[in-house]
Amino acid sequence: MLKATLRSFLAHKGRLVLSGLAIVLSVAFVAGSLVFSDTVTRTFDRLFASTSADVQVNPKQDSLGETVPTGAVETVPARLARQIRSVDGVAAARVDAAAENITVVDDRNNSVGPTSGAPTIATNWYVTDRSPVRLTSGHAPRGSGEALLDADTADKKHVRIGDSLTVLAQPGSFTVRIVGIATFRTTNPGAALVFLDTATAQAKLLGGTDRATSISVDAAPGVSDAALKRRIARQLGSGYDLKTASEQATSDAADLGSFLDVIKYVMLGFAGIAVLVGIFLIVNTFSMLIAQRTRELGLLRALGADRRQVRRSVLTEAVLLGLAGSVLGLAAGIGLALGLIRLMSAFGMNLKSTEMVIGWGTPVAAFAVGVGVTFVAAYLPSRRASRVSPMAALADAEIAGAGRPLRVRAVAGAVVGVAGVAALAGCAAATKRASASLLLMVGVVLTLLATVIAGPLLVRPVIRVLGGAFPAVFGSVGRLSQRNALRNPRRTGATAAALMVGLALVAGMSVASASMSKSFDEQIDKTLGADFTVQNANFTPFPKEVTDKIRATEGAGLVVRQRFVPLAVRLPDGKRVKTTAAGYEARLDDVAHITYSQGDSAAALAPGKVAMDAEFAKEHHARVGTVVPVDLPGGRTDRLTVAALTDQGGGDGFGMSGGLFMGMGTLEKFLPAGQDSAVYVNASPGTGADVLRARLEKALDPYPQVQVRDLADYKKLVHDQIAVLLYLVYALVGLAIVIAVLGVVNTLALSVVERTREIGLLRAIGLSRRQLRRMIRLESVVIAVFGAVLGLTLGVVWGLAIHEVLALQGMEALAIPWGTIVAVVVGSVVVGLAAALLPALRASRMNVLAAIAHE
Repeated sequence: MLKATLRSFLAHKGRLVLSGLAIVLSVAFVAGSLVFSDTVTRTFDRLFASTSADVQVNPKQDSLGETVPTGAVETVPARLARQIRSVDGVAAARVDAAAENITVVDDRNNSVGPTSGAPTIATNWYVTDRSPVRLTSGHAPRGSGEALLDADTADKKHVRIGDSLTVLAQPGSFTVRIVGIATFRTTNPGAALVFLDTATAQAKLLGGTDRATSISVDAAPGVSDAALKRRIARQLGSGYDLKTASEQATSDAADLGSFLDVIKYVMLGFAGIAVLVGIFLIVNTFSMLIAQRTRELGLLRALGADRRQVRRSVLTEAVLLGLAGSVLGLAAGIGLALGLIRLMSAFGMNLKSTEMVIGWGTPVAAFAVGVGVTFVAAYLPSRRASRVSPMAALADAEIAGAGRPLRVRAVAGAVVGVAGVAALAGCAAATKRASASLLLMVGVVLTLLATVIAGPLLVRPVIRVLGGAFPAVFGSVGRLSQRNALRNPRRTGATAAALMVGLALVAGMSVASASMSKSFDEQIDKTLGADFTVQNANFTPFPKEVTDKIRATEGAGLVVRQRFVPLAVRLPDGKRVKTTAAGYEARLDDVAHITYSQGDSAAALAPGKVAMDAEFAKEHHARVGTVVPVDLPGGRTDRLTVAALTDQGGGDGFGMSGGLFMGMGTLEKFLPAGQDSAVYVNASPGTGADVLRARLEKALDPYPQVQVRDLADYKKLVHDQIAVLLYLVYALVGLAIVIAVLGVVNTLALSVVERTREIGLLRAIGLSRRQLRRMIRLESVVIAVFGAVLGLTLGVVWGLAIHEVLALQGMEALAIPWGTIVAVVVGSVVVGLAAALLPALRASRMNVLAAIAHE
C-alpha cells in the first residue's frame, strides 16, 4: 500500500501543484512573521543589554498610562547624581537629559527627522563603554551652540559638519551648529539623534540645569546590579523608579514589543486568510482526485485493501503534499523575512540580514501549519475514499457525491444559520459595546459556516438565475456551461466558497468604513466650529512658541488652546476608570458646537469643575454636582465636581472614555509642564479664511511638523486614517482572491481531465475549439459570480451588524458603498475569465480521438 501510495502521489503531482501553492503561501506568512520578529527582538535585546546602565534612576511611574501625549517631560532632581555617588559600590553616576518626539529643522525649514514614525531624540553627550554611538568625525559639543548628529540621519538628510540646525524643544527653539558626527555601534533603531553637552541639554530641553530625565549609575567591580539597586533605594527612598540593566532592557523591549506585535499580527492575519481559503482548495482537490480514481481505489479494495488502508493511503498523500509545501513555504518565509528586513532598512531601521534569527519554533510552526492544514482538509475526502466498494472497479463510476442528497447539509446549515442570524440580531439589539462586539464575532463566524455548509443547496437556484441568459446569448454553448456548473453542487459550492470568504470581508469592511466616514463627517460638521485647527502632523503636542506665533498672526481673531492630561476618575459606583481629559480655554462655544443635556460650557470650564458625557455619567451613577476623586500624573490626587453633562451621541464624547473636559486653568494646575495639542483659530472680522490660512502657513513655516487644517482637511484626514485599515483588508482579500483563483483554476483543470471523453465526443459532433474555450470560460465566470453574490450578500449583512456596534460609539450614520459592490461583481467576472484561461486552452488542444478513447 505504501508503494502504491507513493506511485499515486508522483503520478498526480501536477494536479496537486495549485493546492501546494496555497500551503506554501500559508506557511510563508507564518514563518516570515516569526523569523522577522525574532530577528528584530534579538537585535534590540542585544542593543538594550549592551547600552543599559547597571542601575538607572527614573521618575516615579504611575499607573495612568498615556493614551494621548501631553508634551510634559517627567524629570528627577539633577542633584541626585551627587547623592548617589556617595553610595558604597557606585563607580560613577551621570545625569541624563533627553527629550523625545521633538522636531529638528535645517536652514531651509525642512525636518531632518525620520519619516518612518520613529522619534527624533535630543540628549546629552557623554562617552562610556556602553554608549550606543561613537564619535567618528569632528569633536564633542562644547557650549550651547554646538551639537553632534548621528551618521545615518546626516547621510540621509545631507547634513554636514558646520551646518546649522534648529531644535524645537518644549521650553523653546534654539539653533546649534553641527561640530561632529556619531556612528551607531550596533543597530540604528530608526531614530534621529542630536547630542548636546550636558548643561545645554538640561537648560534647553528640560528648562533648567537642576533637572534630569534619569540618572545612570555604574556599579563598582564585584558589586551586583541588584545589590547596588537596593543600596541606592535605601539612600533615595521610595520616590523614584529604579531599574537594573536587565530590568531596563526588559522594559525597553516591552515598549518595542507593541510595534513588533502590529507587524506580526498583520502577517499572521495574511497566514490565517491563506489557511482558511486554502482549506477549500485542498478539500476540493482531493475530492476530485478521489472521484477520478474510483476504479483505482475499487481495484485496491478488490485486491484485499481494507477501508483503513485506503483512508491511510489518501492521508499519506496529503501529508506528503503538506511536507513538500511546508519545506517550500519555510524557504519562502525566510525570503519574506529578508525582504522585510531590507524594507525596514529603507525606513531607517538598519537590521543586518547576516544576523537573521531562525529559532526552533519557526520550522515547528511551519510544518505544523503546512502538514496540519493539509491533513485536516484531506480527512473528509479520505473517509469518502474508504467507502469505495470493490464492485466499483467493475463499473465506470465516480464518487464525487453529485448524486447524494443534501438533506444533512440543509439541516446543519439551517441550524447554524439560525444561530448566526440570532447572534447578529442580538448584536443589533445590544446596548453594551462589549456584549455587542462578542455577539458580532459569534454571528460572523456562524453565518460564514452556515453559508459554506449550505452553499451547495444554493448552487442550483442561484446559478439558474445568474446563467439564465447564457442559452439565449451564447446558444448551446451557454446551455452546456450552465449545466456543467450545476452538475456537481458540492464542487461548485466549495470552489465558490474560497472567493466568497474574501469578498464577504470586502463588503463588510466597505460598509463599515463608509459608515464610519459618513459618521465622522456628520460629527465634524456638528461639533467643529473653528475656521482652522492647527495640529502636529503626528498629533503630538507642540511648544508654546507655536501658539504664540499663531496669536501674533495678522488676521487671527479668536484663538482657543487644547491640552490633554491622563487621569483616573473614581466614580460613585465604585469603579476606577483610566482615561484622558481635555482642557480648553474660554469661549469654547465659538470654536466648537457642544450639545449639553445639563449645564453649559461656562460651568464646565470653571475652576475645579469637569464636564462628563451624559451616558457615561448615567452608567456610573454620576450627576451634576457629584464630586469625583481623580488620580493624576506623578501620584497627585484631587477632586473635581461634575458641572455639566454633554450629549454628543455615545459614551466616548471627544474620542475619550467618559468624554471628560475641563477649563485650561484646572488642567494646567494638574499638569503645568504640558504642551498644546491643538489650537482652534477663527479669522478676525474683515479677514477672509483664505487670507488667514496663507498668513498662518507663512508664520508656521519654521515648524514643518505643524499643519493648518480647515473643515475639509479634517474630514480628509479622518478618511485617510480609515483608508489605511481598509487597504490592509484589501491586501488580505487580495491574497484570498489569489488563492481562490488557484482554486477555480484547479477545479476547472481537474474537471477537464475528468470530462476528457465527454469533451472528445463534443468535439467529434462539431463543437469547435473556440466554442469549447467559451464554454469553459462561461462556466468559470458563473462560478466566480456565484461566489461574489454569496460573499457580497453575507458581507453587507456583516456590515449592517458592524454599523450597529459603531452606533453604540456615536457613529450612527449608515452608508452602503454601491460603487464598491458593483466593482466587485465586475471584478468577479474578470477573475472568472482569468481563471479559465489555462484550463480552456488545455481542453481546446486535446486530440479528439485520444480524448474519445480515454477511460
